[in-house]
Amino acid sequence: MIEILITIAIVIIGLWGLMDVQARLQVSEMESYQRTQALMLVNDMASRISSNRTSSAAYVTTTPTGFGATCPTTATTVAEVDEREWCNALQGAAEQAGGVGVGSLVGGRGCVESVGTGGVTEYRVTVVWQGLTPIAAPPSSIACGLNLYNLPTGSSCASNADACRRYVTTLVRIADLTDL
Repeated sequence: MIEILITIAIVIIGLWGLMDVQARLQVSEMESYQRTQALMLVNDMASRISSNRTSSAAYVTTTPTGFGATCPTTATTVAEVDEREWCNALQGAAEQAGGVGVGSLVGGRGCVESVGTGGVTEYRVTVVWQGLTPIAAPPSSIACGLNLYNLPTGSSCASNADACRRYVTTLVRIADLTDL
């Protein structure tokens, strides 16, 4: 009888371990999915800027676009169309559930900053989103979404919201082809 109880206890401990592993795998899978989505969104905007290099300065954002922002409705220039489409993509417009966009990142926001110095035209395209667990905060040079991911008291990210802000970024360099 004692052997059966010990066996049951071992099996229960093993099942708890399996449940914990499964929960961690689901979090890792979601984090990986979101990072993949963010990389696609960053590359999308970088390609749009490169394709419209003569109007590249028009892509610079003053505030993050995407989650919580009102997407532009005007579409008189290519840059405005691109910004509107990128904003909608950040809000998950590609997939709808009950009239709400659900096809993108959790709290996805995007920024385009002019970072070129010394006559070089460079733009930093950044996508940020809400991570599920805290890790190291992004570097101070990544201001996109700063302090926009404050979570309720009691969550694992409440004490340091930036530790749950994830980001991917790329630089777009615009060549000066006028001297060629």
